[in-house]
Amino acid sequence: MSQFTIRGEFDGRTGPRTFTKEIDAENENVAREHILSQFGSEHGLKRTQITIQEVSAQ
Repeated sequence: MSQFTIRGEFDGRTGPRTFTKEIDAENENVAREHILSQFGSEHGLKRTQITIQEVSAQ
């Protein structure tokens, strides 16, 4: 597994909020899917409310 750093923003209650998360995943697509599902469950967001700007491997 590789470690990925994901940067982006999501629509918060007070406007756009930026985030940076590090995650272990098999590839870039799995890392993206994990972040989308994580923010959906933690913050009650839909995938269209989350913008991933950068995914970089460590």
